[in-house]
Amino acid sequence: MITASEDQNRRLLRARDAMDRTYAEPLDIPALAAIAHISAAHFIRTFAATFGETPHRYLQRRRVERAMFLLRGTELSVTEICFAVGFSSLGTFSRTFTRIVGETPSDHRRRGPVPDVPGCFVMSWTRPHRSAEK
Repeated sequence: MITASEDQNRRLLRARDAMDRTYAEPLDIPALAAIAHISAAHFIRTFAATFGETPHRYLQRRRVERAMFLLRGTELSVTEICFAVGFSSLGTFSRTFTRIVGETPSDHRRRGPVPDVPGCFVMSWTRPHRSAEK
């Protein structure tokens, strides 16, 4: 038997999975709330309580994680990467990237390509930590 709490968590996970799949598209809280079958305001509160960050902050972090990979793994310009991961302003992208990662996108790119190791290690090593966000 599924409890109400488990049901809510599953619905929130479906919404978070939708965010993971469509991170480059604009964040639409009403649509995400509809996936979770709750109101928009309740979605924001319960998402933050469940995952420790608001849906907007989660989406920003996912976009920055993807940008980190693209900066070190492709020759795309910083501007191209900014738009490819869903930001609509280079200034906002740079400011958000620096706040989350602790260095500018250009500085991050200068680190060179990611070494050839299993993807799970790369994700662990390169994942932005919340301690960098202040």
